[in-house]
Amino acid sequence: MRNRTVVALFVAFLLSLPALAQQPASSTPTDQSSQAASQPTSSGGTATGKAPLQYESRQGFWGKINPFARKKYIQRQTQPIRDRVNELDELTSANSKMIKDVDSRSQQGIQMASNKANEADQHAVDAGNKATQAQTTATQANTRLSTVETVVSNIDQYKSTNQTEIRFRSGQTVLSKDAKSALDQMAEPVKSQRGYIIEVQGFSSGKGQTAIATSRKMADAVVRYLVENHEIPVYRIYVLGMGNAPAPSPAAENGEKPKRMSGGRVEVSLLKNDLEQLAASGTSTAPQQ
Repeated sequence: MRNRTVVALFVAFLLSLPALAQQPASSTPTDQSSQAASQPTSSGGTATGKAPLQYESRQGFWGKINPFARKKYIQRQTQPIRDRVNELDELTSANSKMIKDVDSRSQQGIQMASNKANEADQHAVDAGNKATQAQTTATQANTRLSTVETVVSNIDQYKSTNQTEIRFRSGQTVLSKDAKSALDQMAEPVKSQRGYIIEVQGFSSGKGQTAIATSRKMADAVVRYLVENHEIPVYRIYVLGMGNAPAPSPAAENGEKPKRMSGGRVEVSLLKNDLEQLAASGTSTAPQQ
């Protein structure tokens, strides 16, 4: 009987040991919270803005591992850790969203800056093209002005470009068939030209006023043919009866004495200034402009 009582007391003591061991450990979260509240916060803080979890210095009767710990005891011990992990997850998600927003705004800013730069480059290219075009136009205008100045300064300077000789028999003032053909060849290209005059000089054998009058009649016959058949304006024709004056010839230019002619002749000379050149340059410049 006595042995049974001793064994029962010993078993009761063993069964009460886990309860006695859990009482000091259950006070651990409260002690941790009180210690965390009593400790001053550091200047840097943590990511969640809360004090860091404290290391458990008291380990209870069974040490770090309690073989008789219950489920509620384990949950109570791990709850602060789960809460802190959840807070860190939320903070990480918020930071990720913020980083994505910042990256999106930065990409939009970079794209807008790139578009502005491309637009500025296009404006610069257009401005360069317009400047080049303006420079080309100014150069053409300057060239045109120089040509006009040259033409104006030489407006009364005529150069001989074509010369035709019409011969008459002695005492006649009527144009022959060969004379008309020669005048046609000279006058046909003149219709579409400008800046020209026609000089008609009549020469006749004989003496005095008779020779002058005869040479004038021959020159008038040439002028009449040009006006009536080729519509040459009269104001472009200059007529002069030279009489029996010696006609200019290559022999006279070489210093030799010119020979007097028999019968009559008319020298028809086509003289031009630089107006034709000015008209040609103006026609070529107009399509470019």
